[in-house]
Amino acid sequence: MNEKTLDTQTSPAPVQPPKKRFSVFRDIVGIIVFVVSVIIGAFVLNAFVFQTYNVFGPSMEPTLQTGDRLVVNKLPATWERVRGQQYVPPRGQVIVFFNPLEGAGGNEQHLVKRVIGLPGERVVVENGVITVFNDEFPGGFEPDKNLSGPKSPTSGSIVVNVPNDAIFVAGDNRVDSFSLDSRNGLGAVPLDSVEGPVYARIFPFSQFKFF
Repeated sequence: MNEKTLDTQTSPAPVQPPKKRFSVFRDIVGIIVFVVSVIIGAFVLNAFVFQTYNVFGPSMEPTLQTGDRLVVNKLPATWERVRGQQYVPPRGQVIVFFNPLEGAGGNEQHLVKRVIGLPGERVVVENGVITVFNDEFPGGFEPDKNLSGPKSPTSGSIVVNVPNDAIFVAGDNRVDSFSLDSRNGLGAVPLDSVEGPVYARIFPFSQFKFF
């Protein structure tokens, strides 16, 4: 009997064509998701965490100059609003806030000033000096003596009873009309307008500073 050898080698499986269309579609969807995530993340950061602003004008000289790039910390205001409270920045803090005159003759969307008077206090500007009266100091005190910023005399003459939901602000350059603030037309700033305290100056790099 003649014996024959059987070929046990299996034939190769048919090659499946690559699913190019599905792969390309998946890549496109991935890119779109990534871009949308970045946009949403940037929006959330700017709206609730940190945002940068450019300084324009002489109102905060010598503390801040035109062209300075600031980082504003929005977390304190965001946290208080989550708790259903109003954020009250501390006296002496440099803050950024929405211009309460916007839509009523104001020409700037945001302003940067220093907090001088807190809710419920009485602020008197007279003879080049700002004096604040409250329950702790019924005889008044001069907040500028404890601040490192403003050194120039303060122009104007005004008495302001700060509402319980507002603050009194002033620029550091208070001679004549270099600063539009609570002394000369801006009025008390509503707490709801406060974006947050200035955290740092990041430009110019040679003048980097934390506040």
